[in-house]
Amino acid sequence: MSSGRGLSNDLATLWLQAPVVIAIRLQQMWMDALTGNVNAAEMNRMVSEKMMAAAESAVAVNAAMMQQGLAALTAAGATSQHSIADAVAHAAIKPYSRRVRSNVRRLSK
Repeated sequence: MSSGRGLSNDLATLWLQAPVVIAIRLQQMWMDALTGNVNAAEMNRMVSEKMMAAAESAVAVNAAMMQQGLAALTAAGATSQHSIADAVAHAAIKPYSRRVRSNVRRLSK
C-alpha cells in the first residue's frame, strides 16, 4: 500500500520542479532560435517522455486499482477508501514526478 507521504512528495516535485524544467527548456529554445540552431533531440525527447510517462501512468493506475481491489476483497473491507484513492493517485503521479526530477538534474548541469 502506498503512503500519503510518497504522494505528497511526488505532488510537491511536480508543483515546484516542473516549472523549473519548463523555464530551462524555454531558455534553451530561445538561445537556439537566436543562434539559428535547432536542438531536435531535446524537442523529440520532450514529446516522447510525455508519451512514455502517460503510458506508464495508465499501466500503474490499472495495476494499483487491481491490487487495491484484491486487497479490499481479501481484507474484508479493512482498507479505507482514502488509502485506496491515495494508492491509485500515487501510482498515477509517480512516473511524471520521476521524469521531472531526472530532467531537473540533467538540464541544470
